[in-house]
Formats: sequence, structure tokens, C-alpha cells
Amino acid sequence: MVSYNPKIWFAYIFRFHRSDTIRQLFPILFLIIIYSGVVAYLEIDYFKLEETSHVKNLFVIHTTLGFVISLLLAYRINSAYDRWWEGRKLWGALVNNSRNLAIKLSVILKDERDLAYFRKLIPSYASMLNKHLKDEETSMQLFEHVDLEIDHHKHRPNQIAKMLFQKINDLYFANKISGDQLIVLNNEIQSFTDICGACERIKNTPIPYSYSTFIKKIIFIFILTLPFPHAFTLGYYVIPVVSFVFYVLASIELISEEIEEPFGYDDNDLPTTKIAENIKKHIEELL
Repeated sequence: MVSYNPKIWFAYIFRFHRSDTIRQLFPILFLIIIYSGVVAYLEIDYFKLEETSHVKNLFVIHTTLGFVISLLLAYRINSAYDRWWEGRKLWGALVNNSRNLAIKLSVILKDERDLAYFRKLIPSYASMLNKHLKDEETSMQLFEHVDLEIDHHKHRPNQIAKMLFQKINDLYFANKISGDQLIVLNNEIQSFTDICGACERIKNTPIPYSYSTFIKKIIFIFILTLPFPHAFTLGYYVIPVVSFVFYVLASIELISEEIEEPFGYDDNDLPTTKIAENIKKHIEELL
């Protein structure tokens, strides 16, 4: 995730980051420039169309279609941002729940071996969830000095959650925690699985294919027909105008595609690795 100061917005206007959409769109922008130039040349210099030509009236289509595209793109980026923000709230909840579990265990448990077990295991859930959402491989042996083996061919966060509850259950039968404490700790561990399931829902449920492709087709048709009516009034200035309109519309779609999947490696994805490291730091301080 890109870290920046949103209050110094003017400096970012003249700075090009690798995540800027113009880098991705440059090859297509080059083709749009050539296409717009060819259309303007054919209408103005080759065919020398008159001002009364019916081609000039095509702007009526763009007036109506532009309004529809703006509504579609507004809904598109809002729905993508909702997915991104929901993912951030889920990981914020994971931070809080990990702290709450560690705080309660630090007060309830007295045996250093039990505290050491949870000191390693609680942060491992966030780390494993991060790798699970990014489809990263993990080794079989998770930590030193703790007998934990993870089978990366199975659901890894579930294995960590099972180990957490198994340890809590063993402490109950060893009379180290009471029945009421077992219920309280069980709710904290259950919240981990709830967060995992919600993150998987975001990851495994993309924007419907037909909706995404429909927007791309509408933008493509809109841009291809844009130079025809406006070449009469703008002349060859239609080239930068059409290119800019395409840049704006296509950039919104690209940004939406990037943030609708917040658990990847893109520059604007959630910093789940850093959050997992912070959880580890906080748990070690508490336990």
C-alpha cells in the first residue's frame, strides 16, 4: 500500500508513481492518438465533409451515453471501494480481537509455557491468514520451540484456529481456566474464523463478469465514435481531447479493478503483511 500525506495533494500532481494508470494505458493511448488523428484527417482534409453532414449530429449519442457511463463508473468504483474498505475493517477487527485474547490470557494464565504457546500461536493466525489470502506457500514447521506443524495443502487458518481452541480446551480440563473463562475465550477464537470467512468472501466473489465486460465495451464504443462529430468543431485538437477522455474513463475502470481485490500485491492493496507484523509485536508485548 502506498503511504502518503493526503494534505500535500499539489505535490502529487507532478509526480508519477509506478501505480499511476497512465503507465498501464500508454500503449492504448498511443493507438487512440493515431486513431483520432486518422479520423480527423479523413473528415477535414480527405473527404472534406461539410458542416451540414449528418456525421456532426453523432454528438447526440455521446450526450446521452456519457451520462449513462458516468453513472455506471460511479457505481463501479463505489462498489470496489466498499470491498476494499470492508477488507480493512476486517483486518482492523483481527488486530483488536488478537489484542483482547492476549490481554485476557495474560491475566488468566500463570504458567510461562502456556503463555509462550499463545505468544507464538496468536500472531501466527494473522500471518497465516495473510499467506492464505495471497495463496502463498508455507513450511510445515511454523515456529521453533513449539511443536506446530501446518499442512499447506489444507485450510491453514482453520488449522491454527483448531490449535488455539484445542489448547484452551486442554487448559480447561487441566483446571487452569474455569468454565466461564472457557466461554469468553471461545468467543474470541470464534471471531478469528468469522473474519477469515468474510475475507474469503471478498476474495472469492469478484464483480460479475457480464457487468465488468459491459462497462469496458461501452467505454470502447464511446471513445471510437467520439472523434467523428467533434472533429468538425475541434479540428486536430480532437486528438488530445479524445485521448484525455479515454484516460479518465479507463483509469476509473483500472482503479476499480485494482482495489476490488484488496488482498493482493498491488500498490493500493491492503498492507496485510505489515498489519500481521504489528499484531505479532503487540502480542509479544502483552504476553
